[in-house]
Amino acid sequence: MPRFTWQKSSYSGSADNNCVELAASDTTLALRESDAPTVVLHTDRPQLAAFLRHIKTTTPRTVSL
Repeated sequence: MPRFTWQKSSYSGSADNNCVELAASDTTLALRESDAPTVVLHTDRPQLAAFLRHIKTTTPRTVSL
């Protein structure tokens, strides 16, 4: 597994915890939350771009459990 240099999201604010972090290699992107750094989501640029487009353009729905 590649060693990543993590970057904190600018939307995370100045607090040390509850931050979304992103790291990139030549072939993959990795995302994690700073309060759970061992849980890492791996994806690629096209998949992440599609996901971000979806959440920006879709109206949130309330789900009852």
